[in-house]
Amino acid sequence: MIKYVTGLLLGIVLGVLAAAALLYFNPLAARNPLSPLSVSNNNILSLGYSAVPTDSIVFTNNGESRVQPHPEKVRELWEAPLRRTEVLVTTLRDSRNNLAGIGIKYSSDSEDTRIINGEALVDSAWHIHLVERGSLFVEQTENYWNFLRKIVLPAYWSTANHWKGVWNGNMTVGPGALGTAAVTGGTGEFAGLESEAVEALKASAYSVAQGPVAVEGHLTIDITGNVGMTASDRVDR
Repeated sequence: MIKYVTGLLLGIVLGVLAAAALLYFNPLAARNPLSPLSVSNNNILSLGYSAVPTDSIVFTNNGESRVQPHPEKVRELWEAPLRRTEVLVTTLRDSRNNLAGIGIKYSSDSEDTRIINGEALVDSAWHIHLVERGSLFVEQTENYWNFLRKIVLPAYWSTANHWKGVWNGNMTVGPGALGTAAVTGGTGEFAGLESEAVEALKASAYSVAQGPVAVEGHLTIDITGNVGMTASDRVDR
C-alpha cells in the first residue's frame, strides 16, 4: 500500500515539475521581437524614464504588493475597481537626457492573460505632457512574461534574493496589428495626431524585497504627420 501511495505522490510531483518546466521553457512564449519603429524612417520621438518606483514623483498601488507606494503616506488604491491598478508619475527625458516633460502611467492586470501561452498581459495608458510642446495619450497592452521569466523568477531562485545582469525587451504587444501602441494627440503640436508607439525596458538589477532596482523605460513614438522634430528628438538608428 505504501509503495502505491509513494508512487502516486512521486507522479504528482513529477507532473507539477514537468508543467512548471513547460511553462518556463514554453516555445509559444513571446521572444521580444524587434520593434517595427526601430527600423522606421518616420520621425521618432524618444523619451526615457526610470522604472524604479523610488525614483518617481509618485507611485502607488493597493499597498499589498512587494513594491510599496512612494512617497510614504501616498494614498493607496485599495478600492475594488482599482485594486489591480498601479499609477506611476515620473519625469521624462529626451534622447540627450534633458528634461522633456511629465508622464502619468496607469497599468492594470489584463483579463486576457494566458500564462500557458506565455502571456502575462497588462493594459496600460500614458498621459504625456511635454514642456512648451503639448500633450499626447498612449494606449497599449504589454506582455511581462519574459520580464518575469528572465528577471523576477531568477531573483526568487537566487540565494541572495537578487538578480543582476543585462536584459532588454520590448513590452508592447498591441493593440496595433504589428504589436504597437495607439497614440492620440492631445494639445499643442500633437493636436490631431494619430500614430503608434512602442515601450521597452532595460534592466540590470532586481530585488525580491524592493522590486526594480535598476530598470529604465523607453518610449519610442512615431510623430510623423503634422508634427515637426526638434534636434533633441532625433535618435541614431
